[in-house]
Amino acid sequence: MSMSKKLGAEFIGTFWLVLGGCGSAVLAAGIPELGIGYAGVSLAFGLTVLTMAFAIGHISGCHLNPAVSVGLMVGGRFSSSELFPYISAQVLGGIAGAAVLYVIASGAPGFETGGFASNGYAEHSPHGYSMMAALVTEIVMTFMFLIIILGATDERAPAGLAPIAIGLGLTLIHLISIPVTNTSVNPARSTGVALFEGGWAIDQLWLFWLAPIVGAALAGVVYRWLGSED
Repeated sequence: MSMSKKLGAEFIGTFWLVLGGCGSAVLAAGIPELGIGYAGVSLAFGLTVLTMAFAIGHISGCHLNPAVSVGLMVGGRFSSSELFPYISAQVLGGIAGAAVLYVIASGAPGFETGGFASNGYAEHSPHGYSMMAALVTEIVMTFMFLIIILGATDERAPAGLAPIAIGLGLTLIHLISIPVTNTSVNPARSTGVALFEGGWAIDQLWLFWLAPIVGAALAGVVYRWLGSED
């Protein structure tokens, strides 16, 4: 598959992840009669990854996430020469998804960004969790996400079921960590919406790049040992 097609797939997939996942938070979670709450937002993020894994997994591998690309590279599943082009496509896709979401959301009367599904800690954590709590949460959740991805896509794993395991894994991660950081585990997802929220979201964005990449890299190292043949 050509690099342009891979990058196009990563752009579209990350666009869908931000529009679908963050869109459910911005457009639907705050409407009482819909009642989707944290559970609905968690499911929305899982569904974006599951649907894109089936749609573009055979084209680009469906990373949709700079941390996933780093973890797969460290785990020996992805070429380092493709890392920065993938990350660029993912970030641009995330920004495009956030831009479309902003246009839609701003069409409501009395619109205010209200966080715009950004990730944060301390006073910008949904429930006031500290920076250290946010750092640990994002590292551990991304670590487990990459363990799921590396294990589910192992050639010895049951064929054809990886998208389901990965989508449900991301849903579970959101159920655990939305109260702490609004769940990132994905620097591209965090960057897209932070650019439209501005201010504090930009100031705190460093954590939502650092922690997911550290967690993913650790998972890549661990799975190379865990999944190796004795």
